[in-house]
Amino acid sequence: MKPFNIKFFIGAALISMSAAGCSDLLEEEPRSIYEPSFFQTERGVAGGLTSMYAHLRYIYGDAYFYNATLTGTDEVTYGRDADENFLAMDFSGRAVLNANNSRADRLWTAAFPNINTASGIIKNASAVGTVSPALVAEARFFRAFDYFMLVQTFGGVPLDLGSGELEFNTNPIRTSVRNTVPEVYTKAVFPDLLIAINDLPATPRVIGGATKTLARLYLAKAYLSYAWWLENPNNIPTFPETPRTDPDGRNAQYYYQQAYDIAIAGIESPGPFRLQPTYYDVHLATNDRNAEMLLFADHTETSELYNGGSLTFGSGGAPDNFAGWMMTWNYTNIRSATNANGTGAISSVQREAAQALGRPWNRMAPTIGAIENTFADKTNDSRYDGTFTTVYRGNWPKAGVANPTLYNANNLPVAPGGAILTFLNSEPTTPITYPTGAGASNVGAGVLPGRADYVISPRGISRIVYPGLWKLGPYRTDNGTGLGQPNAGSTRPFNIAKFSELYFVAAEAAVKGATTKAGQNARDLINVIRARAGKWRFDNNGNVAKVQDNSAAMVAATPATIDINYILAERSREYYAEGYRWYDLVRTQKWNELSSTYRIGGTNYGDHTPLTVTRTIQPQHYLRPIPQVQLDRLDVAPDVKAAYQNPGYQ
Repeated sequence: MKPFNIKFFIGAALISMSAAGCSDLLEEEPRSIYEPSFFQTERGVAGGLTSMYAHLRYIYGDAYFYNATLTGTDEVTYGRDADENFLAMDFSGRAVLNANNSRADRLWTAAFPNINTASGIIKNASAVGTVSPALVAEARFFRAFDYFMLVQTFGGVPLDLGSGELEFNTNPIRTSVRNTVPEVYTKAVFPDLLIAINDLPATPRVIGGATKTLARLYLAKAYLSYAWWLENPNNIPTFPETPRTDPDGRNAQYYYQQAYDIAIAGIESPGPFRLQPTYYDVHLATNDRNAEMLLFADHTETSELYNGGSLTFGSGGAPDNFAGWMMTWNYTNIRSATNANGTGAISSVQREAAQALGRPWNRMAPTIGAIENTFADKTNDSRYDGTFTTVYRGNWPKAGVANPTLYNANNLPVAPGGAILTFLNSEPTTPITYPTGAGASNVGAGVLPGRADYVISPRGISRIVYPGLWKLGPYRTDNGTGLGQPNAGSTRPFNIAKFSELYFVAAEAAVKGATTKAGQNARDLINVIRARAGKWRFDNNGNVAKVQDNSAAMVAATPATIDINYILAERSREYYAEGYRWYDLVRTQKWNELSSTYRIGGTNYGDHTPLTVTRTIQPQHYLRPIPQVQLDRLDVAPDVKAAYQNPGYQ
């Protein structure tokens, strides 16, 4: 590997951090050049730490890395406007994944500079004399965080960036040796996280800062992932090739138990973190940075400098938060009529910087299975309503259109704020009358008798028209009475880690045989999440208050004995389209079993016939290819370079 020199590491970072209490946000000041000795100052340590939080924006919220975590799973397929980056990730024959089009490169290129920065802080902080162990623990957390993400994605990766394993490197080199998976876990991930748990505070020193609870979550996740790797139930190959044995002689069951114990410790000693009262509250934009969020890639609408991107136009690249565009279809093509006879077509749902809408991109689409099966219970369970935009409402006055009424399905009148198009929760008993082609709605939506809104059923979604992703939609306070800045990247934080996942990690470890505490077996833990999912305070798509408690029904519906597939289904309901799914399916080796086929309609308006698509997912695909940009940096013999790549991608 050719590590970046120190000027690139820190020059790309956003530097200077407030050292005040947790009511403060990170304050960032761009610098062009920092020399290695800068880490031997208190200001340098603070600057390096800030760069670690800033580096998250180059991974999370970046739509191409987002694509790599979801497309090709049972949750997501490619949308009508997908390019090769998305087609290749689907494994359905439209393109072949390789070192050039795998957008897991976003992780590789952002993680290694950050790892070296962390190593610089860890090595030099003691020379300052005034840097607390808690600050150094933040660097340890992020070094472990990046290595954990890398080892899950690529297999074994280099621990030596040029100056020795886990040492701070200042010299550009063009060689690299990959360590094995057990070495990455036992030398880098576990030790750093154990120290981080010990030294980090319970309460973050800044909003979104690293804490004991966050470190416990990632150590529990790492133990869980490593246990699965050791067990290897489906004989998935690893690379670099190495026996599936632990250097300390411990077996998978030991690590399942550790995962359970650490996750339970996080639940029982949460610090200031807690579950939100309803699922709706978890993702409501006005409630961002709530007490359920342990880590996020932050953004702001108050400053382009601190936001890391334009506040008026999205670049379509990092560090913008533009992941939410990818599953947003072009709802602006919907047409209503200005005249009662159906003439005078006008765009009744305008592009708006509002959580239910946002900028259309249409690169990714939900599968019918996700809509119909994952979210089968849309009555008791609030998570479908808290995940998708299923009702598109008229907002034409915000675009300067003065008409107080437009005419929609069945030429019935609609007022501003009224439903223009609805994705139904289930197949209706009365058949929908769909048009041939785009029809009066201009997007191929159908009609039902007596309804003023156009409708599409779950089996009628396609690669071009489907429910949008409400939970990642944008939010601005500066829209005024207009449409705001819908073309800009979202200024909301992109959530990375949640307190709720501690329950899932402990439950999964329990299913895998960990000895549990009284009242905290797998079903007990999952039912905490399911009970919360049954509590409503607002009907998001109905746009009306709904105080309803279905938690008893949710708990009663949980099987007496739950298995891994049930855990995975619950994880999908809880974290749908947030970037968890590929990692969940790879960890449990269920990717091929659960994602080898899916259903979706075609790419044309009016196409509501579900097609069954087959994916070809081979064992070697459980690792992503080493990025071409990394291979190009290597100055080694051709056979050495070829051997550096993961099998199946040479």
